Amino acid sequence: QVQLVESGGGLVQAGGSLRLSCAASGRTFSNYAMGWFRQAPGKERDIVAAISGGGGIVYYADSVKGRFTISRDNAKNTVYLQMNSLKPEDTAVYYCAATRNNNYYYAPAYPYWGQGTQVAVSS
Repeated sequence: QVQLVESGGGLVQAGGSLRLSCAASGRTFSNYAMGWFRQAPGKERDIVAAISGGGGIVYYADSVKGRFTISRDNAKNTVYLQMNSLKPEDTAVYYCAATRNNNYYYAPAYPYWGQGTQVAVSS
């Protein structure tokens, strides 16, 4: 079992930045790929970014490339999402998730989820 707790959400103006953190506990953190997902009201939960267990492989959705950066600190059991140049369309609940599945680009591959943190971007 892996427990995940997100933090760092909030309200920011367009063009601003936020840094989300996700603290993990319960298992060997480096054995798990980590993903950030987001879900806006009335929409599906979509992947934002993912990172392999060792941190050497990263993936970004096209909508956030060049603006968001995923990283992890395995010594601290924490994964981060640095979000810059935020847009109103980035408004959503952001979730972190953990998996040992190699297909970590898809939400169904993740068995462990945090409770989510709200990000709101005003225009």
